Amino acid sequence: MQRNSRVNGAYEQLRNVIVHGRLAPGSRVVETELAERLGTSRTPVREALQRLQHEGFIVASLGGSSKSRLMVAPLTREDACELYSVIGRMEGLAGRQTAMLRPSLRLELVRHLKAFNAALRELAQAGRRDANRIFDLELNFHRHIVEASAGLRLLALHKEIVPQAERYWRLYASAMVDRQGLSVAEHDQIIQAIKRGDCDAAERGIILNWNNGAERLSDVIATLGERGSW
Repeated sequence: MQRNSRVNGAYEQLRNVIVHGRLAPGSRVVETELAERLGTSRTPVREALQRLQHEGFIVASLGGSSKSRLMVAPLTREDACELYSVIGRMEGLAGRQTAMLRPSLRLELVRHLKAFNAALRELAQAGRRDANRIFDLELNFHRHIVEASAGLRLLALHKEIVPQAERYWRLYASAMVDRQGLSVAEHDQIIQAIKRGDCDAAERGIILNWNNGAERLSDVIATLGERGSW
């Protein structure tokens, strides 16, 4: 139990610094240095890095030698499009299931979704560039849809992959907030579909929201440049 606790602690800390950009995309990962920074031994760090590599936060690069080196995964347009597409279809499935809930549950969920979207609309209309607040509202909007109906497998997969999308938002947020009004309008369509119990429209709306988000992010990356790639 103590060993698992150390591994989980190292994993959480390392994932957090990667998501928030304190370990920059493309930077080399050195096991001994990380162990020293975390104040732990190399064993839990090694296991944490293996888990992060499995989840896509860490990648192996050959560089100029035959021996592979670990590095923080770069942020690229191709990866962003694939990531958003995967999340969109995952949440689309959850949206379909959520739209099948009994009316009383749907209406309670719709009340929460409207509140999140109203706050997003207010920020967009006021031109407030509060990226962290916007991200939290977006995250809660989508999370509520997933948690309303998803089973344990879908919840686990969603929890694992969403922080990878958060990396992009954290780094490119300053250039994304001006487009928030577009996402708010797409949210309105999702809310109405869930309220009606329209499974097809709920699934399509969520997938469209993520696909359009990928296009908006791709445009920003094209302007500001990829991070960590050569």
